[in-house]
Amino acid sequence: MWKSKYKLLAFKQEDGVLTVAFNRPEKLNAINAEVHTELSWLWRDIASDKSVRAVLLTGEGRTFSAGGDIDWFKNMTPNALDTLFVEARSIVFDMLDVPQPIVAAVNGAATGLGATLALLSDVIYASETAIIADTHVLAGIGAGDGGAVIWPWLCGMARAKQYLMTGDKIPAREAERIGLVNQVVAPDELLETAYKMAKRLADGPQLAIRATKLPLNKILRDTANLAFDYSLALEKECFHSPDHRECVSAFIEKRAPVFSREGD
Repeated sequence: MWKSKYKLLAFKQEDGVLTVAFNRPEKLNAINAEVHTELSWLWRDIASDKSVRAVLLTGEGRTFSAGGDIDWFKNMTPNALDTLFVEARSIVFDMLDVPQPIVAAVNGAATGLGATLALLSDVIYASETAIIADTHVLAGIGAGDGGAVIWPWLCGMARAKQYLMTGDKIPAREAERIGLVNQVVAPDELLETAYKMAKRLADGPQLAIRATKLPLNKILRDTANLAFDYSLALEKECFHSPDHRECVSAFIEKRAPVFSREGD
């Protein structure tokens, strides 16, 4: 069974609904090299599994996913960086190509790549305690892993530029107001609400549901074809910058970063 190769993503399947959970709760479900590799396998495995008719994506513990693990960034080798960007492309394009509907249950912070994965889902529920933020710029790197693809479609270009260039955190109710998520629910109702939607989609007419989802995702895929490789290339360049190194050092040392003035 394909699920046996995964160590840091947890699975539970009931009928046609597969629940996938980030499973590093002690690290706020931060994405390290191992999780990133597993995500690069995930969507193709799901797409090829005929027993899965809908997916519920969430995080174990109190966080959806805190994005990239800073310990991963601080020890990044050139080979690891190359692998990261090959995998990043698979993660986004394969997720857009999954025929089964994906329902996200954002149970806490969804930041960085965590935000991208939540927002690329088809129906997004958020806990009242959740926050959404693309925090790449706060690490001194461009929003290259999909933020430039999905944010403008959900909240408009002006707001996408604002939030992607600042990394500001968006509370759940505000995220609902500006169109980033479908619905905000009480924390103790989140998983039940999201599962009901996933089950409804799993029990619905599969051909019709997929024939509706895939053309819509073709629009997103065309946007990815236009902007994603460019955003990845620019993000990769940022990993070599003094500002990124300064952000990592400042985070570890628990101080405010001091940036270069090269952009002035």
